Amino acid sequence: MSDISLTASMRTNLLSLQDTQSLMDRTQERLSTGLKVNSAIDNASSYYTAQSLNNRASDLNSLLDSMGQGIQTIKAANEGIEAITKFVEQAKASANSARDEAIKVNRVESEIVVDKEIAANSTLIFEVTDKENQTTQKTVNLAQDDTAEAAQAKIAETMNEFAYLTFDEAGKMTITAKAGYTVNLESGTGDFDAAEASEKSVAEYNSTREKYAAQFEGIRDQIDKLAKDSGYKGINLLQLNDLKVVFNEDRSSDVDVIGTDASSKGLGLTASVNNWQTDEDINASITEVDAAISQLRTMASDFGNYYSIVQNRQDFTGELINVLTEGAENLTLADMNEESANMLALQTRQQLAINSLSLASQASQSVLKLF
Repeated sequence: MSDISLTASMRTNLLSLQDTQSLMDRTQERLSTGLKVNSAIDNASSYYTAQSLNNRASDLNSLLDSMGQGIQTIKAANEGIEAITKFVEQAKASANSARDEAIKVNRVESEIVVDKEIAANSTLIFEVTDKENQTTQKTVNLAQDDTAEAAQAKIAETMNEFAYLTFDEAGKMTITAKAGYTVNLESGTGDFDAAEASEKSVAEYNSTREKYAAQFEGIRDQIDKLAKDSGYKGINLLQLNDLKVVFNEDRSSDVDVIGTDASSKGLGLTASVNNWQTDEDINASITEVDAAISQLRTMASDFGNYYSIVQNRQDFTGELINVLTEGAENLTLADMNEESANMLALQTRQQLAINSLSLASQASQSVLKLF
């Protein structure tokens, strides 16, 4: 098939029409996608720069979710601390109530007093009767090479649960029974003369204090359970679990949230001694409670600081994502008003080109009149 020959005027108008159509296709694409740069062909520099900005924004957006989960983990721990603090304050109230019973209890009928130094190579036999009227014997054997201090330590280790022991400078021993126990120095052998001991020591038992001590133990148990239940998605900052929160895409910026032990053991809350039958035992528990409250306040302050750090970084990351996205859009987004105006102008140009092409073709059509 031979080529079709067009007049110069027709070819010029045809090329103009083709250029106009190409521009209309590009404008239609921009109007449909909202982008002036849809591929690297449109503008390689803007396309790849925008892609890099969008990729970073996507990476940071994933970290934003991680930061949010980190905040929830810290909040869970903080809620646990607040609840545990209330329990500890409740424990202190029980201890104070028990101490208010002090006037009614702890009557000592007599003390066992030994008027000479406890010598080495001796055997002491104590008879102990508890509030259930159960009697047991406690034996202390002192070796030949025991010093006076060693002998006193052995006696104290055996009898501390049942009585208070004091030794003066001359080594004289005084034994005072704890509440609920009757203690009698039954016999002694070796260099120790049991006959020098006085009558048995008895102290009154108070069931009300025992009730408050039981309350204290119940609260300690609840503290342990609450500390165990303060985790979030497998991480419990109150059970010595640590949390790492990452702030940037190459993981070079982060914060380590250090966990703590908020159980009764971690707070230093030991079991009530001898059912709180003496002021000394109660005061010891109150001292531990006060220290626990101070420790909980420090924990709350630490987690509050961590919370502020992660929250501020989360806010910053959100703003940075907006900046990156806006930067990418500035490089690639089309101005819809401008593109709409362009389309209208191109449609007008196309119509004019069609009319011009029609006029150019009339010269060729006039040949037909010769036939």
